[in-house]
Parts: sequence; C-alpha cells; structure tokens
Amino acid sequence: MAIRTRAAAALILQKLLLGKGSLGASLDLHREQNDYQLLQEMCFGCCRWFHQLDFLLLQLRSKPFKRKDQDLRSLLILGLYQLKFMRIPDHAAINETVDASDDLNKRWARGLTNAVLRSYQRQRKELEEGLQRADLPKRESHPEWLVSILAQSWPKQFEDILTANNCRPPFTLRVNLSMQSRQQFLDTIDQADIKARAGKLAASAVYIDQPLPVSKIPGFFEGAASVQDEASQLVPELLQLTPGLKVLDACAAPGGKTCHILESEGSLTTCIALDRSPTRLIKIEENLERLQLEACLLCADGNDRDSWWSGEAFDRILLDAPCSASGVIRRHPDIKLLLTPAQLERLILEQERLLETLWTCLKPGGLLLYTTCSIVPQENQAQINRFLGQHNDAKYESITADWGVECESGRQLLPSADSGTDGFFFSLLRKL
Repeated sequence: MAIRTRAAAALILQKLLLGKGSLGASLDLHREQNDYQLLQEMCFGCCRWFHQLDFLLLQLRSKPFKRKDQDLRSLLILGLYQLKFMRIPDHAAINETVDASDDLNKRWARGLTNAVLRSYQRQRKELEEGLQRADLPKRESHPEWLVSILAQSWPKQFEDILTANNCRPPFTLRVNLSMQSRQQFLDTIDQADIKARAGKLAASAVYIDQPLPVSKIPGFFEGAASVQDEASQLVPELLQLTPGLKVLDACAAPGGKTCHILESEGSLTTCIALDRSPTRLIKIEENLERLQLEACLLCADGNDRDSWWSGEAFDRILLDAPCSASGVIRRHPDIKLLLTPAQLERLILEQERLLETLWTCLKPGGLLLYTTCSIVPQENQAQINRFLGQHNDAKYESITADWGVECESGRQLLPSADSGTDGFFFSLLRKL
C-alpha cells in the first residue's frame, strides 16, 4: 500500500537532511501520484522555511533527534509548516501528520507528534514573537554560514536577497523569435486568456502571471516557447553570434542555452553541446527535437579534453560553470539544506579547472562567456580575476548594459523580490 503523502514528504526531507540526493530527483519518483502537487508544495515549503521551522521545533522539544529519527524530525517540521503556512484546517493537518507516523514505522511517536503540534497551536503567538527576536538567519530561514558570506559580499543588498530567496519564483518563458515576435506570442496567449507581461532585459522573455502546465501554452509543443529564466536568456546576445561560427556549449544540460543559441543564429558551422551526464544529455536531445534544432551532443567531462575535443578550436565557448546555485535558491530551496562550505570550495576548484581547460580550445580572437547562477563572489569575480592574473592572452570585454551590478570584470544580477530575474553572473573574455 502506498504511504501517505505526509510520510512521503517526511522521507524526502529526511534524505536531504542526511545529505542524500536532491529535492528534484526525489520528487520525480512521485510525479505520477494524484496528490503530487500537495507533495511538491509541502516539500518545497519545508525546505524554504526549514531553518525557521527547526528553530520553532527546538522551542517545543529541546531534546536533539538521533540520526535514526531524522524522519520524525522531518515529520514534525512538516506539521509545523502546515500549521504556519498552509490553508489546511489545523485539526486536519495535525490528525494527518500524526497518522503519517505509522507509515514511518514510528507508531510510538503518535503521542509526541500530537503533543508538539498542539503545543504550537496553543503557544503560537509567544513562539512567533520569540522568532522575531531571533537572529537573522533563523528569521529569514538560511544557514548561518551562507548569510555571513552574503552579508560580507553584498552589505547593501543582502537582506533583500534573503527575502527574495524565500519568494516563489516567477514562471518565465523564452519566446522562439525565429518563429514569431514576442508581441505576436503575447497576443496569442492573451487570446487563450493567459495573462503575461514582457521581460525588461531580454527581448525574448515573457513572464506568465500564474504558473500553468506547459500543455496549456499555445504552440509550446510546436516550439513557440520554452521555459527559461530571463537572466540566462541574455547569453546569445553577449556571445556576439554571427553566421559561420564554431560554438561550444560546455556543461550544456538541460539545453536551454544551447537551443537559444541555435534559435538566435541559425547559420552556425558547428554547435557542440557537451555534458558529462548521460541522463541530462537526453533532456538536451528532447529539447532540440521539440524545437526542431540540431546540435552535436557529446557525453564527456569538459576537463578530460582528450576524450572529446577534435583539436579544432572554437570561435565561441559558453561555460555555464557548475556552481553553488546560490542565485536560484527560490527555485531550488533544498540548496539551503544541501550546500556546505566544503562543497563550495570543491566547486570553486572545478570552475578553475574548467576555465583552464576550455581556454585552450578557444581560437585567438574568440570569446569565452563565463556564467554561473551564483551570487558568491569567490565563484564569480574572484574566479575571473585569478584567471586574468595568470593569462596574458586573456582580456575582459566590458559588458555595456543597464542591468545588474557592474563588477571589475563582469556583471552580476542579484535575486530580488521586485525583479523577475534569478541571481546570475556574466564575464566575457577575449583570447588575444
């Protein structure tokens, strides 16, 4: 018999607390369930507000949970999330959460679960007042080490960044401008009673007021539009594409930027999409097929140059580097649970190696666009400064734009509750 939705959510949260997997991968296993949307809402919400809810839980039960009882801790966090943030009646939230303890093989915890959640009910006002007196990481529900980095890096903006990270992300589309203009697409979806607005930074960006299944978007399966954040839609223009170029999209999955490059310039000599994950390459292939585009797909580690490079240099290279994803926390709130300082250091070293390797594959006079969905300067500005300091044949090409924060050798978009874009960094380097 299938376990209850709340038990499934608790088990997913438990895996994240133990540093296993990701929220997206865990949810994919349940995508065919009738109550998938409820499961998704609970899991996303518990990750988004975990640090705040865990603080409240400590006020209600100060005894630490053993490693083998992280599922119970997760279930209690889930119960608090329902009482604090969801419209489910309190009695239903409590009863269903208590019953879910049976599915976790913790029938002995029914009384504890009931007591903790009813204590929150009774003491809600005092507990919430105590939360307002707590430190900023608990109030804004972020790990302390990450708040410390953001406060040091962005002293004027970091509180807005934390607020934005706790917002629900906008639903953004990239209009296929090789098929129609953005205004034509807006007119078409308006006739379908879908409310939307044009983006301000990328000529292809459209924001949908209310998220909806892509099957409801007119022309989606015929290639009229794709789901993609506005920030990453800036890539083709920055690459300065022209006919006849040989282009490499390194770390290409899931393929949104590859497809946008091909939509923007249909007369490239070569477009290679490289990624080390076979399953993620399948996603690129699916996107190319839907959009009726062609690229050469290679499954290899970008650093293992001899396994994939023919020796013929590229005119343009896009390195959308593996990163902390600290600029897209609102889309992937499990980052708050999974990312550690040690992982950040490993990512910085991987970025450094990829820059060094891919630079050798670029023609003199060619351009390499380095991007991340991070707002941590060590992955961005500091990474580029290090590279430029070690390469006399590299020059930063100034990005002239009226968006983002201008850095010494790049531009940084920051997540904002008032802005549609995610956090994203861009640096354009020319090989001399």
